[in-house]
Amino acid sequence: MEYANLNIRTPKETKIKAERIFDELGITTTTAFNIFLKQVIRTNGIPFELVLDTPNEETIKAIKEADEGKDMHGPFHDVKSLMESLNADD
Repeated sequence: MEYANLNIRTPKETKIKAERIFDELGITTTTAFNIFLKQVIRTNGIPFELVLDTPNEETIKAIKEADEGKDMHGPFHDVKSLMESLNADD
C-alpha cells in the first residue's frame, strides 16, 4: 500500500485534549484520522451532522415578542402561581 503524508494545523490545546481521548481509547492520532477519513469515504460525506446554531422561525418570533415585552409571565414567587400561569387559557 502506498502512503501519503497529511499535515494539518490545529490549536495546541485541541491536539492535547484529543490525544488524551485517543490514548484512553488505545489509538493514535494517526489511527483516529484514518478512521475519520474512512468514514468520510463510507458515508460519502462528513460522518456527523453539521448544523448552524440558528434559531428557527418560532424561536425568532418568541425572542422578538420577549424583547418587545409581549406575552410576559412572572416573576413567580411560588410553584402554585407558576402552574396557574402555565395552565391559564390565554
